Amino acid sequence: MYFRVQMYKKQFKKYLLYEKRYSEHTVNAYLTDVSQFNEYCEGNNASINSVSRELLRQWVVQMIESGIASVTVNRKISTIKTYYKFLFRDGFITQNPTLKLSLIKKKKKLPSFVEKDNINFLLDNVEFTDDYVGIRDKLILCVFYNTGMRRSELINITIKDIDLYKKTIKVIGKRNKERLIPISDNLLNSINNYINIRVDLYKNDNELLFLTEKGKQLYPKAVYRIVNKYLNYVTNIDKKSPHVLRHTFATHMLNNGADLNAIKELLGHANLSATQIYTHNTFEKLKKVYKQAHPRA
Repeated sequence: MYFRVQMYKKQFKKYLLYEKRYSEHTVNAYLTDVSQFNEYCEGNNASINSVSRELLRQWVVQMIESGIASVTVNRKISTIKTYYKFLFRDGFITQNPTLKLSLIKKKKKLPSFVEKDNINFLLDNVEFTDDYVGIRDKLILCVFYNTGMRRSELINITIKDIDLYKKTIKVIGKRNKERLIPISDNLLNSINNYINIRVDLYKNDNELLFLTEKGKQLYPKAVYRIVNKYLNYVTNIDKKSPHVLRHTFATHMLNNGADLNAIKELLGHANLSATQIYTHNTFEKLKKVYKQAHPRA
């Protein structure tokens, strides 16, 4: 049984990497979830082929009662559903017990974002050093806020991805999907000035746009620290991460009349449901205005 399970996991890993084209990080998370589920099954004297719907429900209840966050529980459920779908498709099992297994309901949290006045103060009034690091750090904040791109996307931008004539940035998003993001003249000028400094300072073959002081690729924690440092100057929200600037971009675009489908394309979302969460922020803003303005509110 052990060797069969290991074989299933090996084939599942290939499926995730080469068919689903998931990142190594995502694949490892899936495999960890599968291993933990296998351990639960073994503890209940069940094998991959003998898992019942009742056992699946017990597994979900146990996770909830142990205090695991609903978002994590749903991720694990999605993993196991994907796993069994794969096993059934490739003929490793004859029945899929997860067909009626549903995600648990969870309370949706509104995405945190920085108010427009605070962002403007950060980019217009906060002082940055006039050396390479200061110029780079300010540009990183500007790129995040002006494009809504993910941290991983920003880290991997190359100089060639900047089209100075078409005024676009080419971004490689999740599952290696490519998209073009338009940029303003102001941002374009800032990027162009930065590139001139960066190329002159680091005369090497590294084509990446953003580099460390040693001329190496920026790493995720460094980007987080840069964003966190400067957001601390202008906001008291709990989360001060690059993803908050992505939320800020989307919320401000929507509040200023941008079409939801356009925001979806700019963010690189696979479907509209992922983008619709930003409408909640807009609605909350409308409720606030209503309570402040209506005499009987």
